[in-house]
Amino acid sequence: MKWLEILKFHSPGIAPVKDEAGWYHINMQEKPIYDERYERTFGFYCHRAAVVKESNWFHIDENGKRMYSQNYAWCGNYQENLCTVRDFSNRYFHIDQNGNEIYKEKHLYCGDFKDGIACVKLKTGFFKHIDCNGNFINDKEFLDLGVFHKKFATAKDKDGWFHIDTLGEQVYSRRFANIEPFYNGQAKVELFDGYSEIIGEKGETILKLSTLSLYVI
Repeated sequence: MKWLEILKFHSPGIAPVKDEAGWYHINMQEKPIYDERYERTFGFYCHRAAVVKESNWFHIDENGKRMYSQNYAWCGNYQENLCTVRDFSNRYFHIDQNGNEIYKEKHLYCGDFKDGIACVKLKTGFFKHIDCNGNFINDKEFLDLGVFHKKFATAKDKDGWFHIDTLGEQVYSRRFANIEPFYNGQAKVELFDGYSEIIGEKGETILKLSTLSLYVI
């Protein structure tokens, strides 16, 4: 069987594909798992897949059954059995696997949950971390935020990027133009002069990375 497009298989062995009739999902035997056709389908996460029908976004289960009645302007993928969605007023929030809103607030943006924590952009324009009930995990707010990875998250204030702990406290005083999460106790950062370093969890320089120039002769 040849398709116009095919995406990767996700557990339990289902892949989104597109043919002349539209998008749908197939199993490992390359058979459609339902009869419906969509404008777009995506991979299964937590036994749910986002689909688009007449410009409405929602989720289906592994049998192709629609999981809730609400329509959205956009849906993410379920992570930790929760999913970020955007309504037709361009407000972001999170829903559970049955499509229920898990908190009352609406945000300018929401990220995926990781280890029970997600980043949200408030109506004030600042970012904060919330738990799976929508409660702030601390009283700190930032110009931008990343998810927590091994107890540290990336954060940005008016002076630049740095790392914070779960209390929202900076773990060192330095600031950078760009920054990556810690990987085995070290992180790559970009300085404001364009050079890069590897730093430790206390912000100390471990290795200065030189810039290599390539010349064509």
